[in-house]
Amino acid sequence: MIQIKCLFQSLTLMCIITLTGCSTPAGDRPFYIKNLAKSDIDLVADAHIDEINRLSRELTIKLYQRNPRELAKAPAGTSIDDRLALLFNSPRVINHPELFYRYGVDSFPLVFDPDFTGDRVFALMIGISGMFHASYNYQDEFYLFDSLDQQKLYNSARNLEIIIWRLSHLKLPSGEPFLLTNGISDDGIFNLSFERLFGKMIAHQDMMARIISDKTNRTINKAFFSLATTALFPI
Repeated sequence: MIQIKCLFQSLTLMCIITLTGCSTPAGDRPFYIKNLAKSDIDLVADAHIDEINRLSRELTIKLYQRNPRELAKAPAGTSIDDRLALLFNSPRVINHPELFYRYGVDSFPLVFDPDFTGDRVFALMIGISGMFHASYNYQDEFYLFDSLDQQKLYNSARNLEIIIWRLSHLKLPSGEPFLLTNGISDDGIFNLSFERLFGKMIAHQDMMARIISDKTNRTINKAFFSLATTALFPI
C-alpha cells in the first residue's frame, strides 16, 4: 500500500511538471520548479514557517542582549551567531548535551529550574523554536501530500502564552526573574518589544490553525485553561 501511494505521488508530481513546467508566472515574484508540487495552503504554510523563524531569530538576539550573563554560561567562545546556527540551521539539531538532550516543550522546565546552571536563553529558545518545529511536523517546507494538524498549531500558541506568564511571574529564590524581558527604563518608559514579538508569534500560529481547520473541516478544541496552573499542552 505504501509503495502504491509513493508511486502515485511520483506520477502526480511528474504530470504537474510536464504540464506546467514551461509556463511563466505573472508578476515579478521568483519562480521555483518545486512550487509546482505545492498547493496554495502549502505556500501559506511555508510563508508562516519563514515568518515564525524570523521572529524567533529576532527574539533570540533580543534575549541575549537583555541577558548577557546567559551567553557567558555557554561553552567558551560561543557567540550569538553560533546559537542562531544551532537553533535554526537546516537540518535542525535536536540533541543538545548542555540541555540534557531535551528539545521543544521538554526544555522549558530548565528555564525555570533554580538549580539549572546553564544558558536559560538557549533553553527557552530551544523550547520555543522546537515547539513550533513540532507543530509543523518537524518540516521546513510543505508539498501536495503533506498535512498539518490544526490542534498542534493552536496548542503551541497557548503554550507560548503560558511561558510568557511564567517569564513574568516566576522568580529565582533571590527574587530576580529567571530571564529579563519587558521592563521599565530609568525614565519610566515601558519596553514592550518582547510582548510585541510574542504577540506576533501567537497570532501567526492561531491564524495557521484556523486556516487548516477551515480547509479540513476539523474543529479546534478550545478548552478553558488558566495561565497560572495549566500544564503545557502536547504538540
